[in-house]
Amino acid sequence: MRVHGFVRPPGDKSLTHRALIFGALARGRSEIRGALTSADTRTTARVVRQLGASAGPLRAGSTVTVTGAPWRAPRDTLHCGNSGTTARLMLGALAGHAFACRLTGDASLRRRPMRRVTEPLVRMGAGVTARGDGLPLTIRGGALRGIDYRSPVASAQIKSAILLAALTGGVRVTVHEPRRSRDHTERLLQHLGLRVEITGATVGFDGTARRAIDGFAMTVPGDPSSAAFLVGAAVLAEGGELVIENVGVNPTRSGFLEVLRRMGAAVDRCGERDVGGEPVADLLVRPAAALRGADVSPEEVPSLIDEIPLLAALAARASGETRFRDVGELRVKESDRLGLLARNLRSLRVDAEVQGDDLVVRGASVPPRGRVETGGDHRIAMAFAVLGTVPGAAVELAETDSVGISYPGFFDDLAAIRDG
Repeated sequence: MRVHGFVRPPGDKSLTHRALIFGALARGRSEIRGALTSADTRTTARVVRQLGASAGPLRAGSTVTVTGAPWRAPRDTLHCGNSGTTARLMLGALAGHAFACRLTGDASLRRRPMRRVTEPLVRMGAGVTARGDGLPLTIRGGALRGIDYRSPVASAQIKSAILLAALTGGVRVTVHEPRRSRDHTERLLQHLGLRVEITGATVGFDGTARRAIDGFAMTVPGDPSSAAFLVGAAVLAEGGELVIENVGVNPTRSGFLEVLRRMGAAVDRCGERDVGGEPVADLLVRPAAALRGADVSPEEVPSLIDEIPLLAALAARASGETRFRDVGELRVKESDRLGLLARNLRSLRVDAEVQGDDLVVRGASVPPRGRVETGGDHRIAMAFAVLGTVPGAAVELAETDSVGISYPGFFDDLAAIRDG
């Protein structure tokens, strides 16, 4: 297989969620260009409409208009679908609003932990009623107090929920993380003219300084987590080169590029620029002559947590051992990604195992052949689809519908960049 041409990945999912929520909180009209049009982001748009904001339809190539309004108690439960980002960020934004609201999700989302977010919000003064550590739950917001919070894990969703609570509740917060997580919320607050103090893995924000934000215009760059699968397909190709345009290269998101470099892949950044406070570049990718195993440290994991399925698939074609250290967080994603990755790699005749919280993959030279159980997880499906492009491969995916969660056009793009 050879690769060729130019391709533009869909808009960044994390930024689209945040832009919709901030637009719904703002005074007046906001215009969001390049927004991701997927199941997850449509869920967030539907939820903010239930709370009283106006949000136009999310269509590929169209500008989304959001008109903020004072939030009101919704008539019905807020159904967050499969989107953990919707649920967790909305909990933060709702914490500063003086009404009760019930949130739920699909079967997968109801299994995902929420207490890690609700615990600091309760300490700030929100009321939460739940059975166990997941959805459904009811949050009652209102008068909040500031918090100096030490997060037990590096999580952009925990941090963002606290920052949103500070914004809607008008209080000061400081969040300390064990390692720095993705910083889109901080960058967006700064882009909107609010002051955020960042020192290493500590973020401070004073919501008392300015509780209202004005409508804004924003362009969403391409999602690096979606681009990663196109990068992987090009790395595994036998020839050609591929340009992936307009990719966000925020350093808290692009750790996978450094790991690929250590594995022997050639990915060049071209035309680096700033778009709305986010670094963006075009990626020029050529096939790797030979991939080699790499060691991924715990410090790197927050910057590439969503790309581990793709990196594990590439590690299956690398010489030697690749070890992803301290990746237990993968157990509480859309699926138990940690277990699924190891089991599926073994089903394709690749030596892979979970050792405690580490994932270990030892590359194989035989073409991958077998059935992949995706667990309804979009990133598992896309990672093994990329592995299925290897010459002689015969990879059967149990389902492909889950890909619509983040990259509805993935299989079309994967076919378009390939010759043979």
